[in-house]
Amino acid sequence: MDDDESIREMLQDTLELSEFLVSTASSVSEAIHRIDTETFDVLLSDLHMPGAGDGFTVISAMRHKNPNAVTLLFTGYPALKEAMDAILMQVDEILVKPMPIAEMVDLIRARLDKHETKGPRHTERVASILERDALPTIANWLSAVRSDDELTKIQLSDDERTGHLPLLIRELVHRLRVPRNLGTKQGSEGAVRHGEIRRSQGYSIPMIVEESRILQVSIFNTLQTNLNTVDFSLLLIDVMTIADEVDSQLKQTIVSFTASVPQIAA
Repeated sequence: MDDDESIREMLQDTLELSEFLVSTASSVSEAIHRIDTETFDVLLSDLHMPGAGDGFTVISAMRHKNPNAVTLLFTGYPALKEAMDAILMQVDEILVKPMPIAEMVDLIRARLDKHETKGPRHTERVASILERDALPTIANWLSAVRSDDELTKIQLSDDERTGHLPLLIRELVHRLRVPRNLGTKQGSEGAVRHGEIRRSQGYSIPMIVEESRILQVSIFNTLQTNLNTVDFSLLLIDVMTIADEVDSQLKQTIVSFTASVPQIAA
C-alpha cells in the first residue's frame, strides 16, 4: 500500500517479475477492504498515508484478519526505525526508504522461508490499559513529583498529593470510551475539586501546570510499558484524546483555583 501511484506501479512490476502475485491499494480504506475480501501471504505498507488512518491501521487489520501474514512497514525516517522496537510485536520488519528492490525481494523471500504460525494477537484499547494500570500510573506520577524541588516545598501526605488522580483518570478513561470531537467542552468534577483543594493547600498556578505535565508523562509511560498489547489501529486518536482531555482538565482546575481566590474591594 502506498499513496504514490508511481511507487505502487514500480513495486508491482518489480515484484511480479520476481514471481509474486501483487494487489495494490492507494488508501487505507482500499487496503482494509482488500484485506477483508482477499487472502495474502505478505503485506508491504507505507507508514504515512493521507486521510483517515495510517500504516498502523492497515497492519492491525492484517494481524486480526490473517495473523500469519508477513508484515513489512516502510518509513522515510531512519531515526524512527530505532525508536520503534516494540512495534515489531505487530510488524515483522520496519524498512527505511529508499530501499534497493533486490534487497527488499530477498527480505520478503527470507521472511516467507522461515514462515511460522502465529496465534491471534491479544490487543487492548488504551482505555482498558489506563483503567487496569491506574495505580502504577499514579505511583509513577508520585515518584516524579517527589523529585521536584518546587512541588515538594509544600508538605503533604501521599494521599493528599494524589487524592485527585483516581477521579481524573476515571474521567479520562470514560472520555476514551465515549469519544467526542477534540476541543469539545465538558465539565470535569475531578478537575474542579482539584483546583479547590490545591488552592487550600497553598499551591501556585505554575505548580498545578507542572503536575499536569507530569501526569501526561506518567500516562504515556504506562502506554509505553504496554506497547506489546496496545491496539495500534486506534492509538493515534487515543493519544490525541488523552492530550485534549488532560489539557481540558488543567484549564478547569485553574479556573476553579482562581475562582476561590478571595476578592477584596478597595
